[in-house]
Formats: sequence, structure tokens, C-alpha cells
Amino acid sequence: MEAGKLRGVKLTDRPKPTGLIRLWNAFGNTWKGYVGAFREEAAFRQELALCVLLFPLGLWLGENGVERALLVGPIFIVLIVELLNSGIEATVDRIGLERHQLSGLAKDLGSAAVFTSFALLVVVWALVLLDR
Repeated sequence: MEAGKLRGVKLTDRPKPTGLIRLWNAFGNTWKGYVGAFREEAAFRQELALCVLLFPLGLWLGENGVERALLVGPIFIVLIVELLNSGIEATVDRIGLERHQLSGLAKDLGSAAVFTSFALLVVVWALVLLDR
């Protein structure tokens, strides 16, 4: 395959929106992603509920801007990793629902990433709050 070509089509031949239209389209895609995650993923809804509880708590418990950022940051990381994990799961399921070792591994790795982001949240909260 030649550089700059994808399946026989030049990448530059496809018109792409620019400027405000590109930003508007990107926001629309982002919103559809959030709505889809909320509608289809119970784990995302649970983690979002946790975020609604922990976010204000982190702002209240943090004694300065750095502590507030440290307490609030991992909450968003959990949501980000869950969105990526949900994307991996959706892609694997789209490819096929039959059991395959690599499909299972992909889903397990995504799950491990979510768990690791929760571990980060717990460690950061413990380090910040127990250091007083």
C-alpha cells in the first residue's frame, strides 16, 4: 500500500470539515459517545454516580489547589478509562460474539485498566488525606 492511501483511496481526496464546523461535528460525536455510554454501560453510570459524590468531596477536602487537583483528577481518569474500555468491548463485540482467546484478553485488559485507575484513585486519596 502506498503512503497516503487507504484501501485505494487517497486520504486527501476525502473532504474534511474545518474550523467551527469540525469543532461542532466533534462535539456532536462526543455527546453521542457520552449518551451511548450512559445508556448502554451500567459500569459507566455507576462510576459517574461515584464522580458526582467524590468530585465535590475532593474539592472540599483539598486544602489547596494542588490537593484539589490530586483528589479530583483520578475521578476523571476512571471515567476516561471506562469510556476507552467500553469502546474496546463494543469493538470486540462488533467483530463477533463467539468466544476467542484474543477477544477475551482484550476485554480482560480493558477491565484491568479500569481496576488500575480505581487503584490510582484510592492511593492518591489515601496519600493526600492520610498525610495530615
